[in-house]
Amino acid sequence: MTKAERARHIDHRLAELYPETPVPLDHKDPFTLLIAVLLSAQCTDVRVNQVTPALFNLADTPETMMKVAVEKIREIIRPCGLSPRKSQAISKLSRMLVEIHQGEVPCDFDALEALPGVGHKTASVVMAQAFGVPAFPVDTHIHRLAQRWKLTDGRNVERTEFDLKRLFPRERWNALHLQIIFYGREHCTARGCDGTRCLLCRELFPRRRQGVKVKKS
Repeated sequence: MTKAERARHIDHRLAELYPETPVPLDHKDPFTLLIAVLLSAQCTDVRVNQVTPALFNLADTPETMMKVAVEKIREIIRPCGLSPRKSQAISKLSRMLVEIHQGEVPCDFDALEALPGVGHKTASVVMAQAFGVPAFPVDTHIHRLAQRWKLTDGRNVERTEFDLKRLFPRERWNALHLQIIFYGREHCTARGCDGTRCLLCRELFPRRRQGVKVKKS
């Protein structure tokens, strides 16, 4: 298969395997999603979903969150890791949302990325999952599988995002990035598949064998 053919096959197969694409992080609105995505950096979604109920019971709007002591936020989110940095970011971005954006999460990449603790990936998730704006957030699963499936040279996540956006239809980006994550966690894990074992790897590279390299297309 060529790269384009592999992309079409992946798109079709993942749509079959995952017709529904629920957001893995529990939230009720753009603000709680933003906080959950921020907490998910170097942390599992499962752990974030265990931590956020206590945090959101304490404060679930920018107005209430900005009034919570940073030390209290840090105490609650400690299990997510990087709690000193994340607690400061949550407090500061909540205040900025109130003072600059009238307490609303902006539907704008530049405005989101200007918030403390919010990088391009976090902004992309919020734009895609909270506002339905086409985006292709690239996490470790997507970056790894894009390399394994030879959809990108994988030099960095920016290049991976650029390549995937060129290969897949814009209207599929929001669902597809979740479908790739679901598939990577369930079937094509870093340790569970070496590029020859899971369904998609076998279909994409039928002649690939463990320890034998396949020419890039």
